Amino acid sequence: MGPERSAGQEEITIEAMSLVGIPYRYGGNTPDSGFDCSGLVRYVVARAAGVNLPRTTADMSSIGTPLERDDLASGDLIFFNTTGRAHSHVGIYVGQGKFVHAPNTGGTVRLESLYIPYWARRIDGVRRVAANKAPAGNTTYVNRTAPDTVASQAPVAAPLPVVPMNTAPNRPLTTATPSPLDPQTTPPDRTANLTTPPAQDDDPIARFANSSM
Repeated sequence: MGPERSAGQEEITIEAMSLVGIPYRYGGNTPDSGFDCSGLVRYVVARAAGVNLPRTTADMSSIGTPLERDDLASGDLIFFNTTGRAHSHVGIYVGQGKFVHAPNTGGTVRLESLYIPYWARRIDGVRRVAANKAPAGNTTYVNRTAPDTVASQAPVAAPLPVVPMNTAPNRPLTTATPSPLDPQTTPPDRTANLTTPPAQDDDPIARFANSSM
């Protein structure tokens, strides 16, 4: 059983959804200036949960509680390897297999599906940064201040349909030696094809995120 949901996670989700459409800007930290990926996450978490995160994605990746993907809930941070470097991109999970992020120059903050293979294959970490109890004051993490590099552009694609897992057909018992050329059934790549949303996606904030698509 994963960690309990933290105070502030629903607020993080609502705040992130409210910023969809804001222009991308490298080094941007506010709605007026625009956002890069870590600038967006830092702004949202500070406003919604009173937690001051480091400025870069790499530094954010060591903050909070690490989670298994099955424990992912709306308001958690989700990290990606988009440049061949670990934790080079970050977004905010909002439920129902979707996350909000600021992906690239010329784009905007947007709602994206984790079912798109490009993103599913590149997940390399999940963190919960909201405090378990409302803090008396802001929590601050100190780090270097250089902004992140621009994430690689993901191809625009609709979420793939659910593909049922291949199963080997029933064969009658036989004493004959099976042919060495008999095909073998291989389970599909569970990482590349996310076919079931996380178990905690039944909260009302997640349903709100789903209906906005």
